[in-house]
Amino acid sequence: MSDAADFTIDDQRVLRLSGEWTLARLGEVPRRIEALDTPPARIDLSDVPRIDTVGAWLVHRLSRDSGAAIDGTNADAAQLIDQVAKADQATTVRAEHVSPTTRILSQVGLATVTAGQTLIGLVGFFGAILISFWSVVRHPRRFRGNAVTRQFEVVGVDALGIIGLMSFLIGIVIAQQGAVQLRQFGAEVFTINLIGRITLRELGVLMTAIMVAGRSGSAFAAQIGSMKLAEEVDAMRTIGIAPMEALVLPRVIATVVLMPLLGFYASLVAIVGGGILCWISLDIPPATYIQRMREVVPMTDLWVGLVKAPVFGAIIAMAGCFQGMQVQGNAEEVGLRTTAAVVQAIFLVIVLDAFFAVFFSSIGWI
Repeated sequence: MSDAADFTIDDQRVLRLSGEWTLARLGEVPRRIEALDTPPARIDLSDVPRIDTVGAWLVHRLSRDSGAAIDGTNADAAQLIDQVAKADQATTVRAEHVSPTTRILSQVGLATVTAGQTLIGLVGFFGAILISFWSVVRHPRRFRGNAVTRQFEVVGVDALGIIGLMSFLIGIVIAQQGAVQLRQFGAEVFTINLIGRITLRELGVLMTAIMVAGRSGSAFAAQIGSMKLAEEVDAMRTIGIAPMEALVLPRVIATVVLMPLLGFYASLVAIVGGGILCWISLDIPPATYIQRMREVVPMTDLWVGLVKAPVFGAIIAMAGCFQGMQVQGNAEEVGLRTTAAVVQAIFLVIVLDAFFAVFFSSIGWI
């Protein structure tokens, strides 16, 4: 049987190794080396017939820590110790220095490219929705009424509470802030004008769209994204079910149909909230408030809100479903796509709202 690993050290601080310096034969040698009082000046491996990676690592570490030279190695041992030494060297990777200007321009360029690709993808997705809708019109039996009804409940009925509360509080805030500013000019009565026109024309539909985007748009992205991650969408294609008709179209139809109703409901609740504050703070009776509202708010304000609402609904549903369909890879992608769906939907809604404001002003609906 071969000798176990061992060592001796003489007065000249020469550490002479002997035996097989392998993992199976080292025993207590590493602990004994650590207990040496005097570090060696030279390490002699002449009596070591065999050494493995563990033994080479111990020899290299001892040489590294004590600064001792290594002698008496054969070709294989020398090569192994040299490879261990190279692996022990810390590799410092220095990041390439990039000027702040270059970095900012690079980020802006990347964001621009991403936005352009997303816009192209949304346009293509809109085209796919139109094709699916036309296919359902040509084949009415493929219309999924139960799925649309379910989305009516999710998008509309379940959202009445939070949208109503939000709109009521917004109406109170508009009335309070408007009354405070108009009181300086003795024109508190015009608070009714402010409440009626801004809620029916702008804030009622806009705040409803933002709430639906955060509530239903994110849900669309998460639901479809989870199905995409679980390969359920691919399974639907395999058995002959079109995902656009089964998953996307019911959500788009429900959101487009319900957005005008939710926007009108939000505007009414905001008017009620503003009326309560006018009654309490400005001593304007409800009958006077309603009569004044009818006099100062034109019907065009209502039509403006109702025209914008379905467009906002289509944008919200399309953004949520589009981002859900883009999920791939891992569960983290679901969260990222859900966030992107909400951000894109709100951004597009605000951009379109600005476009509508300019358009309706140009045709005289002011």
